[in-house]
Amino acid sequence: MEKGNNLKFNEVVNEKGEHLSPVLPEEVKNFLIDIDGTICDDIPNEEPERMVTARKYPDALEIINKWYEEGHIITFFTSRTEEHREVTEEWLRKHNFKYHGLLMNKPRGGNYHWIDNHIVRATRFKGKFTDLVIRQKEVEVFNHE
Repeated sequence: MEKGNNLKFNEVVNEKGEHLSPVLPEEVKNFLIDIDGTICDDIPNEEPERMVTARKYPDALEIINKWYEEGHIITFFTSRTEEHREVTEEWLRKHNFKYHGLLMNKPRGGNYHWIDNHIVRATRFKGKFTDLVIRQKEVEVFNHE
C-alpha cells in the first residue's frame, strides 16, 4: 500500500460552532474503486486461485495512477474477503497500482445505494477507464418537501 501524501483537510463548523468531520479541498477527489470486473477480470471469492493471474483491464492502471499523481485519494473497495487481502495486495503491487487504502468485505450483489452526509458521485464502470466528464443524469434522492 502506498503512503498518504500529507492531506490537508478543511475544518467544518456547524451553526452552533461545533466541529464536524473535516472535508477534503474541493479539487481533491476520494476515489473508491472496485477491483473485480472494474480493474481486472471479474473473479468470485469462491475461486481465489484465479486472483493471482487476473488480467488487468486496459487503461485502468494509467488513469488510476494519474489520479493518484494529481493528488486524489485512491482506495480500492472490494467484495473480496479478508482472507484474500494478501493475494490482492500482491496483485496490485505486481501491476504497479498506486493507492492509499484497501477496504475488504464490500457487500456482494451490486444494486448499491449509498447514503452519506457528504457528497457522493457515482460512476458505473462500463469497460474502459478514461478521464471523467460531467453529464446530467437522473438520480434517486430523499424527498425533503
